[in-house]
Amino acid sequence: MNPQSKWNKRTIAVHGGVRRSQYGEMAEAIYLTQGFAYPDAETAEARFIKSGADEFIYARYGNPTTAAFEDRIAAIEGTEDAFATASGMAAVSGALTALLKSGDRVVASRALFGSCLYVLEEVLGRYGVKVEFVDGRDLAQWQAALATPAQVVFLESVSNPTLEVIDLPKVCALAHKAGALVVVDNAFATPTFSQAVQHGADIVVYSATKHIDGQGRCLGGVICGTREVIRGRIEPYMKHTGGAMSPFNAWVLLNGLTTLDLRVKAQAATAQTLAEKLEGHPAIASVLFPGLPSHPQHATAVATMSGPGTVLAFDLKGGKDAAFVFMNALQVVLISNNLGDARSIATHPATTTHQRLPADQKVLLGITPGLIRLSVGLEDADDLLNDLIASLNATLSQG
Repeated sequence: MNPQSKWNKRTIAVHGGVRRSQYGEMAEAIYLTQGFAYPDAETAEARFIKSGADEFIYARYGNPTTAAFEDRIAAIEGTEDAFATASGMAAVSGALTALLKSGDRVVASRALFGSCLYVLEEVLGRYGVKVEFVDGRDLAQWQAALATPAQVVFLESVSNPTLEVIDLPKVCALAHKAGALVVVDNAFATPTFSQAVQHGADIVVYSATKHIDGQGRCLGGVICGTREVIRGRIEPYMKHTGGAMSPFNAWVLLNGLTTLDLRVKAQAATAQTLAEKLEGHPAIASVLFPGLPSHPQHATAVATMSGPGTVLAFDLKGGKDAAFVFMNALQVVLISNNLGDARSIATHPATTTHQRLPADQKVLLGITPGLIRLSVGLEDADDLLNDLIASLNATLSQG
């Protein structure tokens, strides 16, 4: 028996997938090579027919450092295998494109990151894939949409940026009855708090750029699933279309995984404190955070995740003008469009990450002119709270 099968996530995050060379290095080795030499022509021929688990051909197909990252994240997530990609969107688009063909049908939650909507509506639609969107919070809409057979169900377990939480066990059961594979974007839930596979998800995708790196250093993504799906359907598509992760980024992300559990638990604890303190502030109409009892899907979040996540959102009463005054007054929190970083980040989705959405769709999704998405970092909680309160008070003085 593999001893890792008995380990908890934090131990796997430190030791999983290690491939030590003959030198016995402590830190993971980085294999910065695009190709591999063969001892003879017969070996080259054999490897192109079928490569073994630790036999490599070309970095676009696989690399020892990248394979170590894949093994480690799969073990953490609880899947048989994984394929590392160049970015989170390479993971999303690669998974969907590898699984679908013209005439196939996708049922997706309507609350999605803007680039995910582009892939579903523009890219897949262009090639004859039918896409139906539902309100992910409404089980009756899932039931109606999945009364007709589908090939894929796609959703964000916690939506970006309004933090809607999907009832994964029920949606997965409906999807499987309709013959669909469930692809879950788990970026907000994180590998630490995720229970997507246990609740029925077939494939889990992450933007490793977010919490897995967690320090703003590089791009990366990963697709986790069964060995049959990953090596039989995902790998052939990804290796021929070129969306593979670089060995250097894999090395950075391997090191990011070693502290993932500690970081996101600390960030989530601070996020909980901030969400509780911000509720009721006179500048704020509402606070959205799965860890708050006031969140519409709080009970679902408690049942499907082992923690509330590191991101919260709040709607400023003064709309866009107040949102800009608030962000421009921040001293500790940075303005950016990333999340899951060690540094706290404020984002105005309506004018940045979700800018391309039509006004009526923004209204439908709750992306108001005053909505702020706050990704909580590793700073001192009191310093963050003081910064937020001072900036919120600045919007009142502008009123």
